[in-house]
Formats: sequence, structure tokens, C-alpha cells
Amino acid sequence: MRDAAPYAKVKVTTMDYPPLTKSFLDAVDRFASPRAQMYRTADGWQAITAREMLRRVAGLSKAFGELGIKSGDRVAILAPNCPEWHIADFAIQGVGAVTVPIYFNESLNRLAYIMNDSGARIIFTSGEAQAQKIAECRDRLGALEQAIAVAPLSDLHGDVLRYETLIATAGDADISEYRKRAAEVSASQLLTIIYTSGTTGEPKGVMLTHSNVSSNVVDSLEAYDFSPEDLALSFLPLAHIYERTVDYGYLFRGVSIAYVEQIESVPQAFLEVKPTCAAAVPRFFEKIYASILDKGRRETGLKRKVFDWSLRVAQESIPWRAYGKNPSIWTKQRWQIADRIVYSKIRAGLGGRIRYFFSGGAPLAPELSEFFWSVNLPVLQGYGLTETAPVVASNVPKKYKVGTVGLPISHVEVRIAADGEILVKGPCVMQGYYHKPEETREVLTSDGWFSTGDIGRLDADGYLIITDRKKELLKTAAGKFVAPAPIENLLKQSPFITNAIVVGDKRKFVSVLIVPTFAGIENEARKQNNDFSGPAQMISDPWVRDLLSREIERLTASLAQYEKPKRFALIEQDFTFASGELTYTLKIKRRVIEDRYKDVIARLYADVEEPRPQHLA
Repeated sequence: MRDAAPYAKVKVTTMDYPPLTKSFLDAVDRFASPRAQMYRTADGWQAITAREMLRRVAGLSKAFGELGIKSGDRVAILAPNCPEWHIADFAIQGVGAVTVPIYFNESLNRLAYIMNDSGARIIFTSGEAQAQKIAECRDRLGALEQAIAVAPLSDLHGDVLRYETLIATAGDADISEYRKRAAEVSASQLLTIIYTSGTTGEPKGVMLTHSNVSSNVVDSLEAYDFSPEDLALSFLPLAHIYERTVDYGYLFRGVSIAYVEQIESVPQAFLEVKPTCAAAVPRFFEKIYASILDKGRRETGLKRKVFDWSLRVAQESIPWRAYGKNPSIWTKQRWQIADRIVYSKIRAGLGGRIRYFFSGGAPLAPELSEFFWSVNLPVLQGYGLTETAPVVASNVPKKYKVGTVGLPISHVEVRIAADGEILVKGPCVMQGYYHKPEETREVLTSDGWFSTGDIGRLDADGYLIITDRKKELLKTAAGKFVAPAPIENLLKQSPFITNAIVVGDKRKFVSVLIVPTFAGIENEARKQNNDFSGPAQMISDPWVRDLLSREIERLTASLAQYEKPKRFALIEQDFTFASGELTYTLKIKRRVIEDRYKDVIARLYADVEEPRPQHLA
């Protein structure tokens, strides 16, 4: 292994972690929650009690056994976030089998790859679109023996078992049998194989044991005072380990979970269920921030002046609200007034009861984090990977530092290699990649050190700071290394920029592809009596180009010269999962985007004489 630089200051001890089946049963018995799970129907939000959840788990687990599923067999789940996702998961665990989660909107080719690579014998699915996917590619799934679907099944053909039928008659005897089988599951057993979303290359199946995930549930959430009074919103894909681990933590602490199946329904869900906590990714917070700015700037007269004043007060309050510095009486009084008339309304738009927001999956711009703390919406950023189940480090309520991803969690060691790569060791580190021993040896040493592929550093207090992905660092023709993510985060603070991707590897300078916020630009244009027929006209208009050029210069003023984008191109459509430009956790697939816009990028460098940002598309 490479020579390594300083260690983080962590507690490293040995302890036993229970299998998840035991934690689940203990939580059912201890809390007996009247609303363990919540889901929305046409008649509003409905609740499933902990006891009823267990009954359904036991019934489905019995069905798996009767279908021949035994310890070590793989069972796939293809479903959006819904109560049945966790019911199927715990049912699979109850027979000692291995859960293979698949993103509910996965492409047919990747779905077939995951099913065939894992050798899943059964697939559990919820949603007609998902069941239809299985029907369409079933002849390509060599190991698949049976599909189980949550109704309605519509006009689907083939041998599909109905979930509702399988659990209909489950009773106390089945629950007793489930408890008996679950007690035989050991913490060292394989829990799940999770296929990485794959920003580059072929997806790899990450093997995690019960102990890997259980340790992360215990150690990453030990500092939180969760109780049955809390209610969590679950909307990040459960196929990803981030939401899954957090949701285990909720369930094991008696916290109610309200599931949101479609991301478009999230804003309304916040208003309806009024959650106290939720896990999200930076894109979520960027969109909330952009929405706040957009609404405020649509105001006129006194309301607009009050909004602008409240933003200035929020900025002045950052040292106090985000960093714990002692405020002046004047600052405190102004903040309290702004809170009553503006910030409280921002919080009300998110249900008004948020205690904790978790941010992970990608770096969150410090300035964005500062804003949310300044309006009393604590955003606690963490860091991890699928291979670490996932949390490596995290900010927690009484130990946080904005601009970092927090301290390494208990029982996890972090050190920085000579080239800046973050190395991790601990009980949460994976067993390896399924059927890929060579790829496993490339990242996991014999003594348990995992190479994350991320670049970062530890500050004087042991807090971890992420710079970028090692593979995504750009190297200019002059040999300067540029981390694109921090630059992109700076640019996305603009009310006129929805998305950005920095390019320029092996080029004379860096440039940036910009997805404009067309609504924000249109509002600004009206003040100048400018009018546009639509986005296509905007991206070619000199006034718009000049506006964004000034924004780029303003937001990147603090960067080194070689980090500042010298040119930019405007893109009419934002990057999406459906177009293959984002992973299902909303990370940018740089190579895909660079290939798709290679002609646009080439034109940016056709003439390298212009030193100021200018639009060349």
C-alpha cells in the first residue's frame, strides 16, 4: 500500500454488531409503533403498525422458503420507496438470503446484467412499470425462477405471484417461525449485493454483510436523539445504501417512515406529513435554495425589500448560526425579526418541523450549507461510499464543522495517502466485489484498508474535507491539477445557473458547460425590458451571455487563475438520469456528458487567445 499521511483521531475498538433481523425484531417489540410505515393513497396518508409490518414480513418470508429460497440465495428487489421494499428486505433476511436491490427506474440492459451477474432466483417488484420491465426482459434472465409483484398487475402476462395473496393468511404461527429462523442468521452472513451506479465502466456488485451495515447503523447514528415522536421522509432510492442504512436507523429507533415513490411528489409530502428528518443529496438543497431565491425575487415593493434585507441578515448571522460564534445583540435581534417574517415561512414550506437534514452522495457547497444553517435548517453533511456501507465520516448535532464532512465515525480509521487519496479501515468496509477478485484487490488490501478513489485531507481537529474524485481531477496542459466539483458548486450558487460541469483535461485552460436557470434569467431580463421567446433564444442572446459571464467572474473571483473557467458554453437541457447523464443518486457522469457535448467543447478551444469568459457555443 502507498505511504500514508496522518491518521484521523478516532476510537478504534472491537465490538459485536447484531444481524439486522435481530435489530428489526427488537424494535418491533420495544416500540410497537402505531405508524411504523406510512404511504400515500388517493385517500391520503395511511399507516402500517409495527405489528402488521412484522406479520407481512413473516408471511412473505414463509413464501420465500416455500419457493425454495435458502441461506445464501439471491433475491432481487425492483421497487420505488414504499413499505413493501422494507417488508421484502426483512423477509429475504429471515431465510438467510441475500438482497439484491435494483433501482426502480433502471434500464432493461442494466437490470438484466444485475440479475444475471448476481444469479437472483426471485425478483420482488412493486409498481406496474417495474413489473412490466420484468415481463419485457424475462427471457434474458437465466437464473430467474419466479417474480412476485404488488398489485395491481393490469394485463401482465406470465407466471407472476401476487404479494397480497402470499401474505393474506399470515398469523401468529408464521411470526413465531420467522423469529426462530431469524435467530439463526449470523452477523457475518452476506446481507446484500449492491451494484454501484457506475459513473464509469461496468457496475460492480458490492458485498456487504449484516455486520458491515449494522455497524454503520449503530456508529453513524449514535449521536442522534431519535424517538418515536420523530417522523422521517424517505425519498432517495432505497436501492442505494445511503437511504437504506439511514432508514434502518429510523426503524430500529422507533421513528416512523413516510415513503415517497416519485421525486416529483417530495415537495407536497413535506407539507403533508411534516417530517422531522430526511436524508438528501446536494442537488435537493440546491433546488430548494434556487426556489427560495426565485420566489423572493418575484416579489415587488416592500415585500421585495424585506426579502433582500432578510438575506443580508442571514449572511451576517452565518458566524453565529453556522459556526457557533457569539453574536452581537444587534445581530441576534435582527435575526429574530427576519426569522418571524421570512425564515419561518421557508421552514413552513418544508413542513415546519425539520430537526435534521442529512446530506451525502456528493460534496455540498459550504456556502449552501451556511445558508441553511443561517435560517435554522441544520444540514449535517457526511461522507461515504457503497463499499463502506456507507458512512465513513459525518457531522453530528454537537460536533459539526460546516465545510467538512465531519469526524470519522466510531470504530472507523481514516488516513490520507501520499497522493491525497482517502483510505478507510473499519467494520463497515465491504467484503469485496462479487465475482471480481482482481477489482477487489485493486482497492482492498489484505489487512483491510480500502482505497476510496476520493481526494481529501484532515484538518487540525480531525475533520475530513473532500476535494474531489481522484479519477475526475483535471490536469491542464501546463500540469496544474484542477478539482471540478468545488468550482461547479460555486457556480450553482447563482440564481441564473441550474447546473455546471467543468471541462479542460489536457487543455490550455478550463472551461465550463452551463445549464442556465431560464426562469431566473427571464425575471432579471424583465427589469431591463428584455423579452425572450424561449430557452433557445436565451442561450444565443448577447445580454444573457454577458449576464452569465459576469456571474462566472463574480463567483470564481477567489480561485487561483488556473482554476477560473476562461470560456463557457450554454446548454438548453439539464442533465438527467433518463438521458444517461446522471447516476440514480444524481451524480454527474462526466465522461458521458463530455462525449455527448464533445463538439461543443471542441469549439470552446478552437481559439485559445481570449482570456475572459465568453460564450462560444
